[in-house]
Amino acid sequence: MLNLRCHRHIATIIHPLKQETNPFMSQYSDSSEPRALTANTSARQVFSVSELNRKAKQLLEIHLPLLWVEGEISNLSKPSSGHWYFTLKDDGAQVRCAMFRSRNTAIKLSLKAGDKVRVRARVSLYEGRGDYQLIVEHMEDAGFGLLQKRYEDLKKQLEKEGLFEQIRKKQLPPSPLHLAVITSPTGAAIRDVLSVLKRRFASIPISIIPCSVQGDGAAQQLLEAVQLADSLEHIDLILLCRGGGSIEDLWAFNNEKLARVISACETPIVSAIGHEIDFTIADFVADYRAPTPSAAAEIISPNRSDYLRTLQNNERRLHVGIQQSLTAHTRRLRHLQRLLRHPGQQLNSWAQRMDQLEIRLANGLKSSLSHRQQWLAQHSRQLTALTPSKKIVLAKRRTIEIKHRLDNALKHQLEQQKLKLGNAAEKLTLVSPLHTLRRGYAIARKPSGRIVRSTHDTELGDHLAILLSDGELKVEVEKIEST
Repeated sequence: MLNLRCHRHIATIIHPLKQETNPFMSQYSDSSEPRALTANTSARQVFSVSELNRKAKQLLEIHLPLLWVEGEISNLSKPSSGHWYFTLKDDGAQVRCAMFRSRNTAIKLSLKAGDKVRVRARVSLYEGRGDYQLIVEHMEDAGFGLLQKRYEDLKKQLEKEGLFEQIRKKQLPPSPLHLAVITSPTGAAIRDVLSVLKRRFASIPISIIPCSVQGDGAAQQLLEAVQLADSLEHIDLILLCRGGGSIEDLWAFNNEKLARVISACETPIVSAIGHEIDFTIADFVADYRAPTPSAAAEIISPNRSDYLRTLQNNERRLHVGIQQSLTAHTRRLRHLQRLLRHPGQQLNSWAQRMDQLEIRLANGLKSSLSHRQQWLAQHSRQLTALTPSKKIVLAKRRTIEIKHRLDNALKHQLEQQKLKLGNAAEKLTLVSPLHTLRRGYAIARKPSGRIVRSTHDTELGDHLAILLSDGELKVEVEKIEST
């Protein structure tokens, strides 16, 4: 069922559309006042609730354009279907909203109740309940607050990591050998930069790396452009610039990935983004921040007039230095000319010196050879006197004598030992048990080999071995008699 706000909105739209052909409004087309219904039911045009809601929906969707609405989020619902349903409200009113999955997937906002947003939507009506609603096609933060908060949070995070520290920033070259400018090729920033560089120092080679500086995908393009410029060996300075704009326009330069790429860049980077009052994360991470693109061009380029003055001063100093050097070398040349002698005189002197050295060398060799010969003869005589041949003959004779004496001593010793061995054998025979057995004695042993020395060593039934001089008897003890 339509609520009162819906009736009021319909009323504001109906009036300018009275003359249009609309079956839903046919009963109001003849006058500004509705006709009284007669009792004849056949003249009535009766709508079902579904028809009424459908025609009301068509009326809203056809005659209200796509519009922007700003308000505060409440009653946010995100079912498993992926669609978003919420209420958009302000201090005096509220309206239901639906944002389907095909549209909300592109939204980067982290929505929650209380967020203030701006939506682009079509006015519609949910036929099932007769509720007037907005079909949202696009949503963005309703102002500076959320973007500023995200900016401050990222700034604190990177500052805590040390990406803004001055100690890690690289020095800019005094005069770039080749400058890479990353910006939009059609913007005012590049025209300002080129104009200043042409005026101050037109001989600096410039490579323009075009990319988008605003909108979706701009941050990625900027990131890739910085990486490209840093990879080129002939580039020794990078200028990242664009003109001014709102925080939304400059938001691509507040990208975390872009900030980290700038921080890791080996080539010095100058940022010149927006106006003097505009600050982005890229400004803090870059090696130098210029207030505007024009100011950046002034900073990175030397002044041609200063260079001309320096060249003129150097020219004058060089001219004076050359004159002084020529004068000094002229004086030295004249001095050397006076000292210079004919080379023939020097050659004669050197030839005489060589003759003297040749004579001294020959005398020295003769003297050394004579001394060596005397030394050799003396040591030859000493060596002959000390030859070991006589000692070897004497040693051989001594060895033969000692050998004879040793042989005799061994023979004598062997005979003595044989004699001792014979005597010991005779003594051993006298005390041998076999000798005793031959005299008629016997030895009794148990099966274990133990000798029976007493009657107490045996028991009745024991088997004994009786050893005789010519053999052995096996006996069994039947009786024991002790003395």
